[in-house]
Amino acid sequence: MFCQEFFDGLKTLKKHTFKFSQLWFTRQILVDGLLGKTMRLDDIAPQDGSKKRSRRVGRGIAAGQGASCGFGMRGQKSRSGRPTRPGFEGGQMPLYRRLPKLKHFPLVNRTYYTIINVSALSTLAANTDVTLTSLIEAGIVTNDDGPLKLLGDGEITVPLTVHAAAFSASARAKIEAAKGTCELLEAHNSASL
Repeated sequence: MFCQEFFDGLKTLKKHTFKFSQLWFTRQILVDGLLGKTMRLDDIAPQDGSKKRSRRVGRGIAAGQGASCGFGMRGQKSRSGRPTRPGFEGGQMPLYRRLPKLKHFPLVNRTYYTIINVSALSTLAANTDVTLTSLIEAGIVTNDDGPLKLLGDGEITVPLTVHAAAFSASARAKIEAAKGTCELLEAHNSASL
């Protein structure tokens, strides 16, 4: 009974459909309807092997993209080749270059150091333990701006044991060349702007 109704329905549809793809599509709708399925928009898809016609531009107004080929009439964006590179704003400072220059874009959890050069350590006695506290007591450093960091400007001739949170490469080389040692501490002071 079901098969007879199905084939009768197909014969009726065959009179009104002309392409095989349409016949298959309408047959599929009929089968889904008889089985109680609801058709959805995402069920619609092109046939396997079908290809979309390529757009033929500049072949007259009947082709759909004649004359200006969809680029409008005049101007930089209508010329051949890529008009501008991505991110170009006509000579104005582009967004990707101006953002870091604006205020309120600080480095998150930036570490502030108390910075001193090795030349300031040359007045200390040999084999001294150098820390931020000892430098403040000696009057070499006046402010505690954070963990101690040594930079390599100047010369040092006395051997010292330096305890600091950071060393520049040149500062470490000069201290070790003077038979001193560099002890790295962990930087704890982190503040935001």
